[in-house]
Amino acid sequence: MLLARFSYTIIVEIVYDLGLQSGGVTSTTLDIAVIGAGPAGLLTALRMHQQGLRPTVYEVVPELKPLGVGVDIKTVGTAEIDDLGLLEEFRAISVDAEDSIFYNHFGQEIYAEKCGVHMGYLHEQRFVHRGTLQMLFYKVALERIGADAFRLGVGVTGYDQDETGVTLHLQHADGRTEHVRHDAAIAADGIKSAIRAQMFPEMAKPHFSGITMWRGTTLMEPFRGGHTILHIGDPNISSMIVYPIADDFEGTGKTLVNWVAETNGEETIEDWNQVGDISEVIPLFDTVKIPFLDVQQMMRDAREVYLFPLIRHDPLDNWVDGRVVLLGDAAHAMYPRGGNGITQAMLDARVVVQQLVEHPDDPHAAFVAYDAARREGVNRILMNMRGEGYEVIRRMVAERTNGQPFDDIEAVLPLAEADAIFSIYHALVGSPRPGHEAGEATGYRTEHALTSAKE
Repeated sequence: MLLARFSYTIIVEIVYDLGLQSGGVTSTTLDIAVIGAGPAGLLTALRMHQQGLRPTVYEVVPELKPLGVGVDIKTVGTAEIDDLGLLEEFRAISVDAEDSIFYNHFGQEIYAEKCGVHMGYLHEQRFVHRGTLQMLFYKVALERIGADAFRLGVGVTGYDQDETGVTLHLQHADGRTEHVRHDAAIAADGIKSAIRAQMFPEMAKPHFSGITMWRGTTLMEPFRGGHTILHIGDPNISSMIVYPIADDFEGTGKTLVNWVAETNGEETIEDWNQVGDISEVIPLFDTVKIPFLDVQQMMRDAREVYLFPLIRHDPLDNWVDGRVVLLGDAAHAMYPRGGNGITQAMLDARVVVQQLVEHPDDPHAAFVAYDAARREGVNRILMNMRGEGYEVIRRMVAERTNGQPFDDIEAVLPLAEADAIFSIYHALVGSPRPGHEAGEATGYRTEHALTSAKE
């Protein structure tokens, strides 16, 4: 019965089973366009340069700016960044994740686990501001590839193709139109991808999930040493994720904290940068009392708040149209939870470029091989992201206590039961917890769990 209720969030940790090993530099002379200069497009361009390919990158905005809020880069994502030779630069702009702690809607601790290398993985799990990470990728891409490879303020509105190449339809910021020719095109143009809309016009309209997400950042004193992610609330009412994304932000000595609140809401436009008003959401967290964090004040002190509807994009049955292929959110737009979207885009970039290396004279064959290696598994992740994954333990506790505070968490959700849920999750993603097979407890409860019983 537990398994029937457990909707898994899968973050694929088995990288090398997908043929992701780095290859040698290729001698191909393919002229390839990358559409979009978000993190996915920039990583693809860097991967191409790493393999001896030279991309041309088109981006609709005339100037890249560090927009957005926080992202949670899982261990496999850190491994990708390390493989590009950017680990130290990434560490300098991000925060190492040590602990992940779960609370009910009254601030009572449910469960905790270690993160990344602190759990025994080879790479770190790290928190970072999405815009800061994007600007790092852009800076390095300019240094390695050259500014002449980037055409900013130039959107790609569509394409035509024949057996020898692709013609892109361009729209300049000043209104001019242009047509350019490339051997192939990789579309990393995001959740509102014009290329995906042309490839699948019947699937251009997504569906609202009924859930609205408020994403914000707050400059504040660090909590719990500054390396903890918190999972708070009763999903029947509202949920919140909180984690630090920058230490000593801009020399203030304070931590920039990212927070995400979810609750039922009305449909709005699907735009990562839509400004939101958090005042109507704050009262939903009035019952949350955590000793080291005033959740309500954190929201009131927000530097920025963005409103984002959770939109269901149906999985595609093909990412390839001849010499054109989709990548990242353009291929598999997911609920923005748990760092899955950006992590999967990182893996996409590695695989598509590796396939171009292996098929130096046939971009269509390369794209078909990339599609075969990635699409089925990523579509499974996309569908599972619509559920709760291991966050289900917060709902289980709420239902077992009828939404009331508990006296003893062990009587409500035994540590062994929670361990089993999380260990199944980690095993499914190819990273079984050290010690679990030997019967050792792999999660834990902090000292606060012993003092957070019902008053």
